[in-house]
Formats: sequence, C-alpha cells, structure tokens
Amino acid sequence: MCELYVKADPILYESRSRSLRIRGVVTTLRLENQFWDILREIAEVDGMTTNQLITKLYDEVMEYRGEVVNFATFLRVSCTRYLAQRRATVVELPKARAQDGRGVS
Repeated sequence: MCELYVKADPILYESRSRSLRIRGVVTTLRLENQFWDILREIAEVDGMTTNQLITKLYDEVMEYRGEVVNFATFLRVSCTRYLAQRRATVVELPKARAQDGRGVS
C-alpha cells in the first residue's frame, strides 16, 4: 500500500506560491502542486478560473464563519472534500443504475 504514496511524482508535493487579489488585497498562497491541480479542476467544473474560485471560497467562508484562521489549510481541506464527494458520486452511480434496472455497463 505504501508504494502507492511513496512512488508519487515529487512534483505533486512540491510547493508553489501564487499571488492573487482577494477583496482588493494582493495575497500569496503557497500550496502543493497537487492541490493547485485539484483547485483548477474544481474551477473548471464550476466554469471559472482558479483565482475566481479561490476568491469565491474566501468570500463564502468569511460570510459563513466571519474569519479564516488558515486559508491555505481551508483550501486543502476543500480539495479533499471535493475528492470525497466525487468518489461518493462515482460509487453511487452504479448503485442507482442497478436499482432502476439499467445495470452497470
């Protein structure tokens, strides 16, 4: 099992910084490349750029919580929640097909 993780391409866990403007303030976020890739995927699914997605997430968490203690960590957790949701959807699709008689193709 560990080989799956140990043999990962080092570029995936290399950190990269990006500057963006959130609420008129230029800020720098440092995340591992794997998380930047996932954020890009989420943004594409939602029809926006990565910077637009990050700004929207920041605005929404500020509106909901009133503060963001560690925004980079929040983004990492958001990515893992997205992957978990996507995995659950993939698992549920065959179950739904089997229940309505279409089967799995």
